[in-house]
Amino acid sequence: MKTGFIGIVGRPNVGKSTLMNAILGEKVSITADKPQTTRNTIRGIYTTETAQMVFIDTPGIHKPHSKLGQYMTDSAIGTFREVDLILFLVDGAPDKGPGDNYIAGMLSKVDTPKFLVINKIDRMEPDQFKAIYDAYEAMEVFDGIYGTSALEGKNIGKLCSAIEENLQEGPMYFPADMVTDHPERFLASEIIREKILHYIRDEVPHGAAVEIESFREEEKLTRIGAVIYCEKKSHKGIIIGKEGKKLKGIGKSARKELEALLGCKVYLELWVKVKENWRDSDLALSNFGYKDQQ
Repeated sequence: MKTGFIGIVGRPNVGKSTLMNAILGEKVSITADKPQTTRNTIRGIYTTETAQMVFIDTPGIHKPHSKLGQYMTDSAIGTFREVDLILFLVDGAPDKGPGDNYIAGMLSKVDTPKFLVINKIDRMEPDQFKAIYDAYEAMEVFDGIYGTSALEGKNIGKLCSAIEENLQEGPMYFPADMVTDHPERFLASEIIREKILHYIRDEVPHGAAVEIESFREEEKLTRIGAVIYCEKKSHKGIIIGKEGKKLKGIGKSARKELEALLGCKVYLELWVKVKENWRDSDLALSNFGYKDQQ
């Protein structure tokens, strides 16, 4: 059996989480139409009869503006040294912005095998795809270049076959039926955070963190208590909404997805609290699971 770890890197919002979910056929990483949705490195495990591929979905690499942003960028860059193969996702030409050129430059100094994945091909004309392909091929950095539509599942099988060909024989790292190594408490907090991203349309979502305070499994019911932390008192009112409607919507949407994930009824309680400037607090980042305790 061929086995290996595959890092998925790229700018924010190019479809890294969507690609991993498409490969796995299950949702293990949250998605949203906002950049920097993924804050932690998320592991997804894809096992076939001939291979086990452990995908690591990383936060988008960007110029950080807070300690949280620095942690996210450092986490993504650290993946370069820890995997057997790197997938670099883009959705446009390298001259689209400085971000892709910056990442490609870093990758040129890494010996790890690298595939370029041109995502969102469903939105491109053939000549547009060819121009992007040619521009990256001219860099002579990548061992393979592939076009995909993670959203529509196009060319996912072809990409997986190419990945398997480049892996070495090795042991299975996880049981065959396991799709992620993250505990259910973590997945619950991420699902709640995803619903905040969908329901709140301004600057609040990136200042929101979710902490699971209680997670009790009973015979036919799981009781979950979670706190949504925001950075300003005004943000608290936005998350709760008029007559509590926003918070109710977040809770209802999260509960439905949690019931599908856990396979049982879920009783979900949400509270909203203010923790000012938590994104620049080492202690808060540690408490929310974004970095080790100092």
